[in-house]
Amino acid sequence: MSTESITNNELSFSGTGLLRAALKLDAVLSGANGVAYLALAAPLADLFEVPAGFLRAVGAVLVVFAAAVWLTAAKERPARAAVLAIIVLNALWVVDSIVLLATGAYDPSATGSIWTGLQAAVVAGFAALQIKGRPAL
Repeated sequence: MSTESITNNELSFSGTGLLRAALKLDAVLSGANGVAYLALAAPLADLFEVPAGFLRAVGAVLVVFAAAVWLTAAKERPARAAVLAIIVLNALWVVDSIVLLATGAYDPSATGSIWTGLQAAVVAGFAALQIKGRPAL
């Protein structure tokens, strides 16, 4: 295999390569967050000043989401419908995070508010990369 074919096929971050990389990163970080929320719900609830049950529920959803995103990314050509669903769910996460902060639904601590805002920004970045990579499908 020539260097050119490696560059063009395996290390490309344009088109489907960008999409799959963004999906895999989304899956890894979402899964890590989910596991942390499940395993450390009580101390994180104290730190963020939100209910531990809320963190456990979010953690469970994130673990399932992460598995679905990883399975989507594992395909050479991810299914359009699955990618669109992931983009929409990421967009909903961002909107929900903003609503949570704006309404004070759980009245998180400053640390919890910052964490929520940072997560929303990262998830928005994933969605943007996934949108950019999607037309290559």
